[in-house]
Amino acid sequence: MMKATLLSCAAILAAGCNQGGDADTKSAQPEPPAKPKVSHYCFYKHDAQKDWSARRDADGNIVVTGKAHLDDRRYKGDLGQPEISGSTAKVWLTMTDNTSYAAPGNWWDVSFTIPNSAGVNEVTVNCDAERQFADIKVKPAKAKAAS
Repeated sequence: MMKATLLSCAAILAAGCNQGGDADTKSAQPEPPAKPKVSHYCFYKHDAQKDWSARRDADGNIVVTGKAHLDDRRYKGDLGQPEISGSTAKVWLTMTDNTSYAAPGNWWDVSFTIPNSAGVNEVTVNCDAERQFADIKVKPAKAKAAS
């Protein structure tokens, strides 16, 4: 009887080993966390922004500038963190707390340097998922001469 019990335990253990193959290995690895989708709320009407431009700085990064109007002087216009996808970048027009004086006529100069943007050749200024205020083409970055 003891021999039969040992044989059945050994058979059960052997059956449990390496059953899943590659499928278990793949499912055992954790999935990378999904990048959270950022919802942008637009505080601006179309006529409350203007003069969008983009240029390259000395390092080849893109500097986006424009103007944003807010009636409430407690807040000022700002450009949020960019989203870069391939050769295009999106910047988001937002508003932040104003801790200083008001801007003349409540028109704020906004500017943002997109880091590591040497490979970007098109920038869009967006307010939310539906509204795009500007689509700007940018000349390619100049190649640095070898020393």
